[in-house]
Amino acid sequence: MERTCYYKVGGHSLAITFVDEGNDERLIPSFAPFRLEEKPDEVVFSMMVDDHLDWEEDGEEVGVFDCGGCDHGVYRLSNGGYGYSVHDIRNVLCSRMRTNADFSVCQVSLFGETWVQRNYGLNNALMMAYAFSTACMGTMLMHASVIRHEGKGYLMTAPSGTGKSTHTRLWYDNIPGCDLMNDDNPVVRVINGQAIVYGSPWSGKTACYRNIEAPVGGLVRIQQRPENTIRKYSTIEAFCNLLPAMSNMKWDERVYKGVCDGISELIRIVGMYELGCLPNAEAAILCHDTITGEGSSHAPLKEKL
Repeated sequence: MERTCYYKVGGHSLAITFVDEGNDERLIPSFAPFRLEEKPDEVVFSMMVDDHLDWEEDGEEVGVFDCGGCDHGVYRLSNGGYGYSVHDIRNVLCSRMRTNADFSVCQVSLFGETWVQRNYGLNNALMMAYAFSTACMGTMLMHASVIRHEGKGYLMTAPSGTGKSTHTRLWYDNIPGCDLMNDDNPVVRVINGQAIVYGSPWSGKTACYRNIEAPVGGLVRIQQRPENTIRKYSTIEAFCNLLPAMSNMKWDERVYKGVCDGISELIRIVGMYELGCLPNAEAAILCHDTITGEGSSHAPLKEKL
């Protein structure tokens, strides 16, 4: 018996229809805070989850989508849509997805034998469908950790393992009034000239799935350095550092242009800084004071336990 669930992420609604009796919303618990009780007027994409789909040939391989160290194959289908094969870190095939050309209609078949593999396969399919279906709507799924302070969201981006989460934790520990919005893949939108960051169902290893939003207060690129320094990027530097942080499809002109246009607007509105830092409280204070313009007026450091 088919069951359709509706969710709203970053202001966009989506529909997931589970066909098989063994598949349901329990496969994606991180989506629970984003669940809608009623059917929305429209959705950015609909996804059918059916393990018995009659898959055709995957088509021509056009590239590989890197999802946190796991490579997902990307194929161009004869109808203008795309096919994806989602593999986990052990290279186990967890799911396959087919989409139409604008990603508004998606089909997914799960191949993982364990709940973890099936969750991974569906979660990654949903993440790609969301990023690519909304790319032309001023919406970006960004690889970043985002901390909220005094009503604004501050996004820290860097390659995996560089220290994004460490730095946002330093804000939380040393700057009163902070809370974590998302630790890996927040949604960033530009709406009527304002940049807004949203929590999302995708938060890496940290279970931070919060249905919240805030104006973007700043963008920071983290670099490990032997001393704490900060400087503002030029427009070109900011663009070159933000582009790799966005979920993107360089093989699709429509998606790629949408992401590039979104980045350009984001830089125009917010700007971006480079923080060279040590993993210490002073780095968090320097970053906070510089991008908020508060200078030395920050509140006292929290006492260490």
